[in-house]
This record gives sequence, structure tokens and C-alpha cells, in this order.
Amino acid sequence: MRKVSFPHMGESYRAFQMVLTDLGNEVVVPPRPSRRTLNLGVQHSPEFACFPLKIVMGTYLEVLDMGAELLVTSGGVGPCRAGLYAELHKKTLRDLGYPVDIIVFEPPRLHPFNFISNVKRLNQARLSIKAIVECVKRGWRKVQALDNVEKMSHLIRPEEIQKGATTKVYKKVLPWIDGAYTIDEIVAAEAAALEEMKKIPRDPERLILDLGIIGEIYVLLEPASNLEIEEVLGNLGVRVERSMFLTGWTRDNTWKETTEGMTVKDAAQPYLPELIGGHGRDSIGNTIIYAKRGFDGVIQLAPFTCIPEIVARTILTRVSHDYNIPVLTFFLDEQTGKAGMVTRLEAFVDLMRMKKIQAANEKPA
Repeated sequence: MRKVSFPHMGESYRAFQMVLTDLGNEVVVPPRPSRRTLNLGVQHSPEFACFPLKIVMGTYLEVLDMGAELLVTSGGVGPCRAGLYAELHKKTLRDLGYPVDIIVFEPPRLHPFNFISNVKRLNQARLSIKAIVECVKRGWRKVQALDNVEKMSHLIRPEEIQKGATTKVYKKVLPWIDGAYTIDEIVAAEAAALEEMKKIPRDPERLILDLGIIGEIYVLLEPASNLEIEEVLGNLGVRVERSMFLTGWTRDNTWKETTEGMTVKDAAQPYLPELIGGHGRDSIGNTIIYAKRGFDGVIQLAPFTCIPEIVARTILTRVSHDYNIPVLTFFLDEQTGKAGMVTRLEAFVDLMRMKKIQAANEKPA
């Protein structure tokens, strides 16, 4: 049986593993990116390349040493280098002596025949079209369940009485969803996981800050790349809402653009009417929407040298002024340290908290 692997991106690997196994492949589960992963990637990547390319390169080297023969990844559209990274990865790996092939899934909404062709290549079990559709539906429902449970952890963590309780329960319930197979089992596992998280003792009287997180998709979705920033913020009493989850990104790129996606574009229109690649325009639009919803601040996460997010950052200065919402940007690379990030986060949270208290005191009685 052919051994297949893919980049690690949050907990989504649990769904990808199930789908690829159903299609008749032996899956090599990518390990969570570590310092070793990053060192491998940095060693064999161009210095100017962005952070995700380096982490994914390190992951590929690890899974190939674990026996993987075929890699599966996503492509991209627009003026962003990420759409070319699969070719660069393949050439580099072959130069290193790995006779590997990479299947690249382009956005199905724009490249439907690419999607069909790639599914055929992965369908080693020779499943019927109906069986493939059912397989994809199960995988999609599992991704939804994983995203919903993660969202719940972001809501509960700032109010937890015992520090670390949410993270502990979150890690406990993930295997419940992982072990579910049929759609009914996945739905039941998700419901049980959400109920278990709701049992965590909380302090509803605590002053909670609401903060939006925007930026490039990989550093948003992979905690190892952003140094677990959402958990750090939760422990500081901040309720995080991330602008992008895998389910939302998949909907916008697979079937048709969602109303939510179009609303973000409309919001960004006065500041950036053109697509600049990556998620730069989304970062601007989501910041405006968070400001209109009364959020206390926004954090932008961007890979170092990411042109779309650099452009967005220059515009966000104006957006921050116009909508009176503080914005903090982190450009992430292999030199980013957690201690320095935490220090900046603590200062930013203190400023947001003081601003919120001051605004509450100025309200007329």
C-alpha cells in the first residue's frame, strides 16, 4: 500500500488521515512541528522564503524519513508565492535524493478538473463516485467538529477558574472526535466534547477582553508556528476570535464564496479594492468588522517577508486610527521567541484593559 503524507496544520490532520485511509492509502501522520522540524526546514530552504515554506519543508523531510512516498498539499491563486511552493519543495527534495511526487489541490471552485484528477490518483481503493462522496462528507463533518470544539476552547479559557483546565479538557476530548467514523458518530462525539468543555468551572464576573486574530492562513491555523498565541491570550483573560478556520476557507474555495467572505471584501474595499494575494485584503476587512462589532483589539499574525501581509500592515495603521481599535502585528520566523512575544502580549492586553475600563467609567450614569 502506498504511503501518503501531508503538512501538519492544527488538528485537521485527524480528518485528512481518515479520508486518505478510506481511499486506500497508508497514511504517515505528520508530527507536530518542533524545533527539529524548523531547523531541518531552515537548513534546506532559501533564506528569503517565508516561514510556512520552511516549516512545511521540515515536515516533509520528517515524514519522508518515516517512509512517505507521496505528499499531498494545497495550491493557491493570485500574486502570492505560496502557490509555487509545492514545485520548489519537490525540486529541493529530489535534489536531496528523495524521489518524491507531490499532489497539489488547487481551489476546486476555480480548478474543478484538477480536483477530480487528484482524487482519482489518490483513490487506490477504487471506490465508486458515491463512496468517494460519502468519504469526503465524513471528512468534512470531522473538520467541522474539530473547528467547533476549538472555538469553544477560545470562549471558555479566559473565564476558567483553574489555569490550564480548558487546555487539559480540550486535549482529552480530541481523541473522541478522532475515533468517530460515521457522520452520526462524529456528531455524537462533537456534542459530548462540547458538553464536557461546558463543565469547566468558570468565573462569569471576570472582565474579559474580546480580540480578533487576523493574518496568513498557515500561521493562524498551526499553533506550533504562532507559539500557541491563542492559549497565551486566553490565560491573560482574552476571548479570542480567529478570522479564519479551515471550514470557512474550504467553503470559500470549494463551492462558492460565502456571504461572510464577500462581507469582508466589501469592508476592505475603501482601503484596498484589489486582490494582492494571500490574505492581505482579508486582514483589512476583518479588522474593520471586528472594530464595528466592538472588539477591544486585533492581532495580525504574518510570516516574515510575506508581501500581502506587509501591504496590509501599512494600511492597518490607517484603519486602526479611523476605527479607534488597537492593532498589534507579529512577523513570525525562526528567530521569534516565545518569551519576547508573551512580554509584548502582556503589555498590549494591559493597554486594552485600561482603555476598556476608562471607556466604562466615562459612560454617563
